[in-house]
Amino acid sequence: MSAVAAVPDNAETLLSVEHLTMRFGGLVAIDDVSFDAADAEITAIIGPNGAGKTTVFNCLTGFYRPTEGMLTLNAGERQFLLERMEGFRIAHHARVARTFQNIRLFPAMSVLENLIVAQHNVLMRASGFTFAGLFGLRGYRNAEREAVDHARYWLDRVGLTELADINAGGLPYGDQRRLEIARAMCTRPLLLCLDEPAAGLNPRESDSLNELLLLVRAEHKIGILLIEHDMSVVMGISDHIVVLDYGRKISDGTPEFVRNDPAVIRAYLGDEDA
Repeated sequence: MSAVAAVPDNAETLLSVEHLTMRFGGLVAIDDVSFDAADAEITAIIGPNGAGKTTVFNCLTGFYRPTEGMLTLNAGERQFLLERMEGFRIAHHARVARTFQNIRLFPAMSVLENLIVAQHNVLMRASGFTFAGLFGLRGYRNAEREAVDHARYWLDRVGLTELADINAGGLPYGDQRRLEIARAMCTRPLLLCLDEPAAGLNPRESDSLNELLLLVRAEHKIGILLIEHDMSVVMGISDHIVVLDYGRKISDGTPEFVRNDPAVIRAYLGDEDA
């Protein structure tokens, strides 16, 4: 069956996860999880270590093929069925971008080059898969100029313009985290998946991250799916929170609802009396 179909009536839903199940032999990492993520909103997935959060991301981005379930991304007049697509097609055609728990920049490339290489699909098409680039034809030169301009735009948005020419591996840790988000945004995603972007950040850097993600949501109107343990980030910027525990969904709602849900308090946030 095709991985593209017609859009349903609920077009405001960017991502629909239905009955997602992921088994590794006898281990059930994700057990019948369903939730929706709206366009131009921040949806957080939280839960204890081992709850299955990153496994959800790996299914969404093609690293794993789900054992069961449907993962549907609405993109304008098209609908992508992610569980039927290969990972590189999810990134290129469905325009789903992600970052990882561990930083995966190109450390020996400059900060600017890291953002240009993120646009390789556009540049390869403009080059006629090397011919136009080899001879410096006008179409390729224009595409290259636009890629550099787009990279510099995101350097400005994350406050790294003055560091454009240094190697990415030489950046402080917090700057590397921001550069990863900028690199993902250079792909012009419809859905941005961030796996623990605040990990290792100090409170000032976490506040800066909050401001950046709110800016991305407000100015670029894309959906953001967030895995995070830092509750100041989750509760401060999320529109919607999904809570997992042992691979199952135990809560799903607004930050206020989730904060006061007894099941969440027991499983993750902790009991004040304790």
